[in-house]
Amino acid sequence: MKNIELIFVPAPGTGHMASAVEFSKRLIHRDDRIRITILFMKWFPNASVDAYMESLAASQPDGIQVIHLPQVDLPSFDPTKSIESFFPAIVESYIPPVTNAVRDIVSMKSGSDETRVAGVVLDLFCSPMIDIASHFDLPSYIFFTTNAAFLGFMLYVPDRHSLNNSEFETSDPEHLIPGFANPVPTCVLPSAVFSKDGGYTTYLKMAERFKDAKGIIVNTFEPIEPYALRYFSNGKNPPVYPVGPVIDLNGLNYSSSDDKVMEWLDDQPQSSVVFLCFGSMGSFKAPQVKQIALGLERSRVRFLWALRVPSPHNDASEMLPEGFLERVQGRGMICDWAPQLKVLAHKAIGGFISHCGWNSIIESLWFGVPIVTWPMYAEQQLNAFLMAKELGLAVEMRLDYRTYSDELVMADEIQKSVEKVMDGESEVRKKVKEMTEMARKCIMEGGSSFNSIGRLIQDMVGNCHQGIK
Repeated sequence: MKNIELIFVPAPGTGHMASAVEFSKRLIHRDDRIRITILFMKWFPNASVDAYMESLAASQPDGIQVIHLPQVDLPSFDPTKSIESFFPAIVESYIPPVTNAVRDIVSMKSGSDETRVAGVVLDLFCSPMIDIASHFDLPSYIFFTTNAAFLGFMLYVPDRHSLNNSEFETSDPEHLIPGFANPVPTCVLPSAVFSKDGGYTTYLKMAERFKDAKGIIVNTFEPIEPYALRYFSNGKNPPVYPVGPVIDLNGLNYSSSDDKVMEWLDDQPQSSVVFLCFGSMGSFKAPQVKQIALGLERSRVRFLWALRVPSPHNDASEMLPEGFLERVQGRGMICDWAPQLKVLAHKAIGGFISHCGWNSIIESLWFGVPIVTWPMYAEQQLNAFLMAKELGLAVEMRLDYRTYSDELVMADEIQKSVEKVMDGESEVRKKVKEMTEMARKCIMEGGSSFNSIGRLIQDMVGNCHQGIK
């Protein structure tokens, strides 16, 4: 019995890396023939990614090798262009070192009787690298770190473009998007698709390449997105493999810097604390911070707030209402960072005000914590719509909030949302608890995601050279 080698090329964001590594571990655990090499690109200085890579190196998972690619000269960012338009230029700049690394791996394995390269697994941002896999006659797979509904939207973009050769307009009517049971309002679409400065073109070109892949691996699971996944069974797209929830549960082992946070939570009653956390890029200006503080104070609910302090402020106290910290002493804690997974797993947490990144959503579902939607950027508005309107699994506060907006979410709106999510008898809470049970069953033997991974492995083995039995 021969081994098979898979080459992963993740985007170097913490969430993307952690999902790729965790999925790699799941593949290896499932089939001991599988070996995985991860090609690590470094796009920007990123302390959280560096820390993650250090922890990965320290743990040295069996069957996983990480190759740090040479640093390339990154293209200059044009401030007149959309930030999304920068990503394809970065990916293109890494094509030579990725090509060289794949060539070295293929050359080394081609003379081996023990291992054959079975394919290249690319992050959704790296879809142009499908050409590298094709050059070496290797099948390519897209690892889609968000949900199937968003995949439906991405595939909708080139279909719409063939009929309407232009960017989306804010005045557009609702959209009938594959993967959504309800018409999708234009206001919840990603900001990039309205951009005439490269954002829309980036989405279009990225999505056009998806159909060239041998398959699309999605971090979702059948019970949460049956409608979207049924759409992808129509044979018009590459096979879609729902393999989630893929969660890096090693996050439960973080310590030292989070001791004070966890000690405080240990002293709180069960399901009594609302957790506020807005991702690695989520921060607010002082006027919005004041409204959040007032809303929390008026709700009388216990809270843990991971508050990122943007420049030019030096600490959180400069942004908070006068006397706020004294008035909430004992029932609220503010920190600059919290170990999100570990916090969500804690018995004291009863609700989560979130930016609606997909990793955060599936982590909250895994631990049965209902979400209040406060999206900020990327596809988060669409995620919020999916959770609140399509699935009824979240409390809607805002669906169309944008980080660049000057509009304030006022204290009374925040107060009402906090009180609603902390209602122990709410329908949302019951539905979330039911989804938690289904999510955990999906990855167990015989579960839908377990079976989907089995089909993926069979297909990868079948695509490999003859001789693997």
